[in-house]
Order: sequence, then structure tokens, then C-alpha cells
Amino acid sequence: MWDDAQALRKLTWTLFGASVLLLLAAALGYALLLPVFALRTVQLDAAPLRVDRGQLEAAVRDSLHGNFFTVNLDQARRSFEKLPWVRRVSVRRHFPWQLDVALEEHQALARWNGTALVNTEGEVFVAKAADALPEFTGPEGAAAEMAQRYTRFSEMLAPLGLGVAQITVSSRYAWQLRLKDGAVLELGREQVDERLERFAAAYPQYLAAMKAPAKFVDLRYRNGFAARLATS
Repeated sequence: MWDDAQALRKLTWTLFGASVLLLLAAALGYALLLPVFALRTVQLDAAPLRVDRGQLEAAVRDSLHGNFFTVNLDQARRSFEKLPWVRRVSVRRHFPWQLDVALEEHQALARWNGTALVNTEGEVFVAKAADALPEFTGPEGAAAEMAQRYTRFSEMLAPLGLGVAQITVSSRYAWQLRLKDGAVLELGREQVDERLERFAAAYPQYLAAMKAPAKFVDLRYRNGFAARLATS
């Protein structure tokens, strides 16, 4: 090999190329650590309505380590998503020293089993809400269907001037509504929407014309329903 001039030239150029690459890598590594690339700004896409500002600032301090190039975006995203009222987060770099953060907040629809909340997507999350919200009480995994039915129930009852205060689903998936006026509607397990539609159709003519408001309405009958008045 040492007598082969062509092989020696090839080896020389290979070693030279490797040395250049190492120097470039070292120079790049040094450049990436320069103060000019230190993170200076975290820009939110919109001012949060529910997320606590102090908690948000703490998440920024605790999760954003390194500079523009070395910061771990996944770690930052997970840190933000742990905050109450945060549903989803995206974090991206904005050259040369800024991070853009887009926060999607939960939109609370109801309270869940007295310990949590349900959002408009039917997802359960933990946060404190001062708003007056309906109550959902049901087994694990029922929140999504309850959120969907709550919207339909509200649409059916709104023309009557009635609103839903509580939805209860038993372990056997029997449905019960408590209205804002205190009346309880027993819907059972089958044809839940159809039974409520029957109630809504009969309400203007029969129930609203009664001398006393209905306290309890059992809608589990095939062709009708039974009502107990508030005075009975």
C-alpha cells in the first residue's frame, strides 16, 4: 500500500475530508451554543381565558431548557398540557430566538360525577369551574354519549322554555333527566330520544295546562306516559 501512490492520495483525501467534517461539526456545535440563539420570547397565539397566567409562566420556566436549537419541544408540550383547562398544545420554533405556542382550552359543558368536568367534545378533565353548569352522573366511559344527548335534549326542550339541570345514567344505562324547574323525567333504556320527543309534543297541550306543574314524568310506557304533579 505504501508503495501505491494512488492509494496514498486516496487515503490522504479521505483523512482530509474527515478532518474538515469534524471541524465543521465542531464549529456548528459551537455556533448553536452562542448567546445569540438563547430563547428570548414565548409567544402565545391568543390570550388564554381559563388557564392561570402564573401556572403558565411556571410551566415555561420549568420546561424550556436549552436554546432555540436544543430545547425539547415534546417536553415543553407535555408540560403545558398538564395545566388545568389545557386540552391540546402545539409548540414550534420561530427563528432565531422565539417559540410559538398555540393553546386549545377545554370548553366546559357539564360537571362530571361531582369530581371533574366534561367538555363539549365529551372528554372528562379536572379543573375548577365557577360557572353554573348542568350535572352529569354516570358510569365510566359514558361522558361522550351523555354530551351528545345533552345537546339533543336541550334542542328538544328549548322551544318549551325548559332546560336540563342534570342527566343521570345508571349502571344499566337507564336515562333520567332533571329539568331546571325541578321536574324529573324517567326515560329508561330504550328509545330515549323518541320518548323525550313524545313528552315535548304533549307538553304544550297537557302538562302545561295542568293546575300544578309535573313533579315526576315516567316516559317508559309504550304509547304514553304517567305524570305525578307537584301537589300529589
